[in-house]
Amino acid sequence: MPSSRPSCTSGRTATSDTAGTAAEAGPGVSGGSLGAGPGVSGRSRHTGPSATSSSDTSRAMELLGSVRYGRLAMSMRALPFLAVARHLVIEGRVVLRMHRGLGFHESCDGSVIAYGADNFNSPASGVQDLWSVQFTGPAEIVRPAADQRERFGTGPADVNGEHFDPVYLRLDPHVAHMHTLAFDATPSGRTHSVT
Repeated sequence: MPSSRPSCTSGRTATSDTAGTAAEAGPGVSGGSLGAGPGVSGRSRHTGPSATSSSDTSRAMELLGSVRYGRLAMSMRALPFLAVARHLVIEGRVVLRMHRGLGFHESCDGSVIAYGADNFNSPASGVQDLWSVQFTGPAEIVRPAADQRERFGTGPADVNGEHFDPVYLRLDPHVAHMHTLAFDATPSGRTHSVT
């Protein structure tokens, strides 16, 4: 069954169709396996004139993995909504942890969502550029293996006065966006945007 691997293009959005195999699936998740990684082969289908290499998508995933929290964008009762979540990147998928009591996971399960993060809280300097990444695709409720849950670390003691009760979503990113803001005045430090 075809799956999609996120891909970045210069100034455009792209997806790549890949062929997955049963051998790619890994253990440890009910409701879907976190070990199911996207394939490597396949032809790229893109809307822009030229697609960049898959290294841009890998870089977007690497940046996402460098911060702990991001924002989930979803529709709830036909209205757009943003929610904060803790995330991990596990084998090309974005796994989110949130509080069950808010009910956001129920609105996301089986729906297409967007998840983004950035380093905008970092001071802008010539040493560190600012960046933001966003991934869009279908999400489903999952139960990660114990070792994967441990990687999330300690959760908050409570959320809005309620004891924190974690629930997990897996986002299978079909589309990736990455934007960087460079503050170096040299030509090599110009603002670069990959969408």
